[in-house]
Amino acid sequence: MQQADATEKVIIGVDPGTQVMGYGVISVKGQEITLVQYGVIHLSKYTTHELKLKKIFERISQLIDDYLPDEMAIEDPFYGKNPQSMLKLGRAQGVAMAAALSRDIPIVEYSPKKVKQSVTGSGAASKEQVAYMLEKILKMELSKEFMDATDGIAIAICHHYHANSPAAAASSSGSKKSKKGGWGAFVSENPNRVK
Repeated sequence: MQQADATEKVIIGVDPGTQVMGYGVISVKGQEITLVQYGVIHLSKYTTHELKLKKIFERISQLIDDYLPDEMAIEDPFYGKNPQSMLKLGRAQGVAMAAALSRDIPIVEYSPKKVKQSVTGSGAASKEQVAYMLEKILKMELSKEFMDATDGIAIAICHHYHANSPAAAASSSGSKKSKKGGWGAFVSENPNRVK
């Protein structure tokens, strides 16, 4: 193994939700991916949306403090028919992103289709197909109890694949934050607009 390959990168993947939020933390050394932790944050027991947002911020902040990720990959909210649900989901995503930004962790967003395509080869893959492929990639069995966490793991692995692709290496001129746009790039480019 070459010395350059020995550098470890920790990525946290987050699948935002207002009832259940999935997350996965992976460690990457060279091309070897190791699952560090995964789970779900149950939010349905909180009575108000504000309490849910507070819990998301606290738990994501705690995960960041516990595992010290180098980068966060998060799923973009998809377009739904219910504007109220979209607004709540966007808030949940924003709070998770704020937790990372408060710790200076770069964030990259991926669409659900891009995540599924990266892991399974099909943008229309089912949750079960994603979980099956993750077990093959990680060479381990994942608990069916945490099926919602598999999306968080898939997002982190998607980010690893895209951040290390030849196209990403050619197009990134030093800043990984601006590679996909997102909040990290916005904050870097507009420091006077963030309070």
